[in-house]
Amino acid sequence: MTTPDNDREGTPVGRRLVLSMLGLGAAGVVTAPYLQRGLEAFLGSVADSDPTGLTGLLPNGGGFRYYSVATSVPRKDRENYRLTVDGLVDRPTTYTLDALRQLPQTRMVRDVQCVTGWRVPETPFEGVRLSRILDAAGVRPDAKAVRFTCFDGTYSESLTMEQARRPDVLVALRMRDKPVEHAHGGPVRLYVAPMYFYKSAKWLSGISVTSDVRPGYWEERGYDVDAWVGRSNGRTDTPTV
Repeated sequence: MTTPDNDREGTPVGRRLVLSMLGLGAAGVVTAPYLQRGLEAFLGSVADSDPTGLTGLLPNGGGFRYYSVATSVPRKDRENYRLTVDGLVDRPTTYTLDALRQLPQTRMVRDVQCVTGWRVPETPFEGVRLSRILDAAGVRPDAKAVRFTCFDGTYSESLTMEQARRPDVLVALRMRDKPVEHAHGGPVRLYVAPMYFYKSAKWLSGISVTSDVRPGYWEERGYDVDAWVGRSNGRTDTPTV
């Protein structure tokens, strides 16, 4: 897959910086709906051009925080977005955004729980079950895991094959009943409902079927590979499913 000339890979941001967001995040969440929408629009407009990574320190609308491990993220739309499916499959595939929209969609409403402590209750997500995409590609018998890569040029994640085939794991096209916005990882992101939100990779661009689990960006920096809510990373939250 070719990459447009204006796409830029960002510089990774360290785990210590992301954890330092807690201080500012705890300072307050925007509560007035019109302020929420305004702040979210502002973050979306500057997220791919901020050279400092400062947007990662700001509270986002609707109780979310904008986190990125890259200082810049290119924007994708229906004209240039592509999702590749490859690895240990019989039928490697490349999906456009329109092709993903034409597949059967599943909607679910779950709490979103970040490992850093904040929670957004009853958040609707809608998209294609990952298991459907894997079945269409024809997973080979020796496949044991799935690796996800992102068009920020930095982030990655992995699931075991059993985890990836759960019915509550989506290739999400909609969030809160509207298309996934750039600041939230759009136009397409992963959504792993029963795990902490760092497993739900934003700006999804690649699904690769592998023979083993490969630690993702945060797992390489000390986070749990199996990130079940309430059962990992030393937290005691109630699982969302």
